[in-house]
Amino acid sequence: MRRPSAILLCDRLHLRRWQVDDIGAAARAIRDSHDHLLRWSPLAVGDSHEVATRLVTTALSEWERDEAYKYAIVVEGLVVGGCGLMRRAGPDGLEIGYWLHADWTGRGLVTEAVAALVTAGCALDGVDWLEIRHDAANLASAGVPRRLGFEEVRLRTAPDAPSPRMPGESGVVVAWRKTATAAPRSQT
Repeated sequence: MRRPSAILLCDRLHLRRWQVDDIGAAARAIRDSHDHLLRWSPLAVGDSHEVATRLVTTALSEWERDEAYKYAIVVEGLVVGGCGLMRRAGPDGLEIGYWLHADWTGRGLVTEAVAALVTAGCALDGVDWLEIRHDAANLASAGVPRRLGFEEVRLRTAPDAPSPRMPGESGVVVAWRKTATAAPRSQT
């Protein structure tokens, strides 16, 4: 399979490929979570509507170019965050990224969403491994790959890693990997 499905169904949520109609909902989620996101994510920097517009339009173009497959995390009809598979981790691999509205944290929703991304990513042709990267100080983000059986593979510090850009960052990046052998591969 070349691309994942535009919709991934989970038990308590679904992932839906970002759509232009999601800009307003994404802007609200970013704005309402400003203090929560500001420690770790550039999503919290700038006007939330402009940031959401850039997020969604970039996601649409990256999907068409097969560079990334980014989704809105939808719970009870509400956009509560975003996640995606990005082809920037290196040959034969995909990087997974995620963020969540502050009011929806602590419920295992990101873990559920990332589990769906792992299944979808492992089914793509040419994908041998998946990777999650986060700042070492972001302990909540570290819990996701740990719960899903990823193996911690390395720590990177400057000059290989960017210096801290956001207030909560330490400047040390932790990388976790999972091989794609656990999921069946498409033969098409």
